[in-house]
Amino acid sequence: MGQEIRADDVEDPVTDDLAGAFLRQHRRYTSRQVAALAGIPMYRARRFWRAFGFANVADDAVEFTDADVEALRTLVGLVRDGTYDEEHALLVTRSLGRATARLAESQAVLGAEVLDQAGVPLGERPAAWRRRADRVVPDLERLLVYAWRRQLAAAAGRVVDQEAATVRLAVGFADLVGFTRLSRQISETELARLVERFESRSADVVTSSEGRVVKTLGDSVLFVADTAAAAAGIALQLVEVHARAKGMPPLRVGLAIGQVIGRMGDVFGTPVNLASRLTSLAAADTVLAGPAMAEELYDDPAFTLRPVDRLTVRGLGELVPYVVARARPVPR
Repeated sequence: MGQEIRADDVEDPVTDDLAGAFLRQHRRYTSRQVAALAGIPMYRARRFWRAFGFANVADDAVEFTDADVEALRTLVGLVRDGTYDEEHALLVTRSLGRATARLAESQAVLGAEVLDQAGVPLGERPAAWRRRADRVVPDLERLLVYAWRRQLAAAAGRVVDQEAATVRLAVGFADLVGFTRLSRQISETELARLVERFESRSADVVTSSEGRVVKTLGDSVLFVADTAAAAAGIALQLVEVHARAKGMPPLRVGLAIGQVIGRMGDVFGTPVNLASRLTSLAAADTVLAGPAMAEELYDDPAFTLRPVDRLTVRGLGELVPYVVARARPVPR
């Protein structure tokens, strides 16, 4: 690796820029120095950085902190002691990068909205951001670790007893009707607020009804539940909740059930594909279920099922889906 580099030998410049305010450490190393301090070749360090989602920087750019060194040492240690092989360590890194990138983007947007509402002039924004970083970063860091631990405990509890890579789940895919057209007719601010309302209300419905949100895509949400009845209840409640929201486009939901593969926080398999296809075929304010899903709901008194005409579902052939609705109360 060449001459050994010690942290004490590297100049510690005083940085007072915006990035430094959020990093909470001085940027004092180049990429090659970080790799050397971590004891790994440059190509390997770059693999981990790319997995995190970080862009490459010039070799002589002083962009890195002690935390970057420690992160690389931690990843290398996990591989060295056999906790992960190299590829699984990269998968873990990639999942962390994706999750935190979205989280950071949303928090930055929220911070900008706070400054807008406070009427902070553009020329004063950098100083305002630095003050905000001093206030929020320590607390958000603690909340991030707290939320991750709770989510990890729940996820481990779900998979600890699984004997196979696949698990039987009910899958729901909910989609706002006419969202693309609407997005051209309203302002960016209105669009952002609509998406935020949709995502937050959808998450509330799913999690409060024993389901799990897999991902949201602006105008759609993918969720799973352990039973057909739970997924159908969530789907109908989603339609009802969003129908009551002023200015919200109507919702349609596709449901399917079967063996799915869970991987890096996402789910894959025929039921996922079927739920997505059924959503695109469903009418507004309607829940459309695949045959296997309908079979499991058939004897449930909470729901009524109505078959629709046989449809050709792209990639899955012909099938008869069913419209799912709540059972009407029996008159006294």
